[in-house]
Amino acid sequence: MEFRTLGRTGLEISRLGVGLSEIGDLTVNEVEQVSQVLNGALDRGINFLDTSACYGNSEELIGRTVAHRREEFVLATKCGHLVAGERGREWTAETVTRSIERSLRRLNTDVLDLVQLHSCDVEVLEQGEVIEALLAARAAGKTRFVGYSGDNEAALWAVESGHFDTLQTSFNLVDQQARTRLFPKVEAGNMGLIIKRPIANGAWGAARSPSAYAAPYFKRAQAMLERGPIPGAPDNRILLALGFALAHETVDTAIVGTQNPTHMQANLDWVEHELPIAAEVVAALHERFDAVGQAWVQLR
Repeated sequence: MEFRTLGRTGLEISRLGVGLSEIGDLTVNEVEQVSQVLNGALDRGINFLDTSACYGNSEELIGRTVAHRREEFVLATKCGHLVAGERGREWTAETVTRSIERSLRRLNTDVLDLVQLHSCDVEVLEQGEVIEALLAARAAGKTRFVGYSGDNEAALWAVESGHFDTLQTSFNLVDQQARTRLFPKVEAGNMGLIIKRPIANGAWGAARSPSAYAAPYFKRAQAMLERGPIPGAPDNRILLALGFALAHETVDTAIVGTQNPTHMQANLDWVEHELPIAAEVVAALHERFDAVGQAWVQLR
């Protein structure tokens, strides 16, 4: 497994990380399945786990299955939204502070490595209340570093503000706006860069949209493929997508989620044995996107 330094945090993380949103859809009684996914990933060298307070049972399942291996991985979560059954308002200092305390309990840890504001808009960021709460949590030793997770104008504001150690943002072969609008500023600020949705929900090369959630990506893929297949591209469309995301030096880690232990192991095999993809393929995907996707915004 290849590792990178996550910007100015100094944290050494695996280039393939685990996104835990899908795990959150499982019940607390499905601990064994989650254990196979997460312990299997850790056994193969993945050391970056990314979850959120609003990902269902995700945090609790992480705490139940891999807390005993806490020193082996970097743990990131997100805050700001209300979770099921919670009262109050989103995007207040109280909600952020309460969310962090709850995450510590559910994840069964004394300190979080990274807490990220979860896709709030520019107006919330400009008000500053949630940023102050996040920085207070860092000062209190509840998290080592702070980040922002989001896209488009809010992501740009977060990067330019200087408040955050990391940015998590959408980037894949049909969603490339970050390449020109965010990556240079992330590098200039020595921020860590975490990529979400790197496989574009499996939409590239699919006969039909894999899900309603993936429909916008499917339409973009169709537009980019109107000129025919990409010469030299791998036949495996998921491998192609992963290879594209990880071909960019600014990217520290790309997070991929699954509930299936076999799928997790397949992802690891591809990253360890089938990458990198050819530079000519990456360049062709850049060219295709630049030709048809200049007006496409990042998808959340």
